[in-house]
Amino acid sequence: MTELSPVSQAALKIDRLPDAQTVTQVTHWTDRLFSFRVTRPASLRFRSGEFVMIGLMGDPDPKTGKQKPLLRAYSIASPAWDDELEFYSIKVPDGPLTSKLQHIKVGDEIILRPKPVGTLVHDALLPGKRLWLFATGTGFAPFASLLREPETYEKFDQVIVTHTCRDVNELAYGRTLVDGLAQDPLIGELVQGKVTYYPTTTRETSPKMGRITTLMENGTLFADLGIDGISPDTDRAMVCGSLGFNIDIKALMESYGLVEGANSDPQHYVVEKAFVG
Repeated sequence: MTELSPVSQAALKIDRLPDAQTVTQVTHWTDRLFSFRVTRPASLRFRSGEFVMIGLMGDPDPKTGKQKPLLRAYSIASPAWDDELEFYSIKVPDGPLTSKLQHIKVGDEIILRPKPVGTLVHDALLPGKRLWLFATGTGFAPFASLLREPETYEKFDQVIVTHTCRDVNELAYGRTLVDGLAQDPLIGELVQGKVTYYPTTTRETSPKMGRITTLMENGTLFADLGIDGISPDTDRAMVCGSLGFNIDIKALMESYGLVEGANSDPQHYVVEKAFVG
């Protein structure tokens, strides 16, 4: 990021102050993935599973010297009750935002527009017995929020999390979070015996290889879990991943008889259309 004079830095800080939040923690999981926590605006209210716009100031315009904010939609990975906000991100070397965002440190500031929205919320689903959370890559982020939300376990008897990545180390964030649920002081008792974690890889060798869509189509997933299949009578699902993944999972859900829902029309499954990655 371009170095600014003290005067310019002070002016920039004043411009950003209304939407600026301070970084409190940064964890680099791999050379491609990292998570970070920031302070939470006192006025921010959101439902677990929603996303907000976050970003940084861009480089000064060569002609005007002015800076514009670089903002992208990021799912909030922390639950609605958390005092801070957590985010999970990929590092894109030439990405307009992530090429800068990956270098943030504790004490730095990011821009956060406190207007949460999204479809991966309990309000968009009809009551059911089993909740499926289908994710690829950093699409796990909204589920990191929902898995730490007490309402998830109050509404469902079983929660099955599938997470597909290319390599084993890319599963670390999700695996660490799921492994810690039972010890969570707030939801530990609610979680007991309810969460099933089903990680798969598509490139590096691991205990379970393959795209989750393939493992569903050939019956491997259901055989491994001892489940007959997915039914609109009992099952609800949330989907967050790459565009192709979302389309494929949507087709599978429809083939099982599930209907896509929305905040204004709760149904059997929902897809986060704002996420592509």
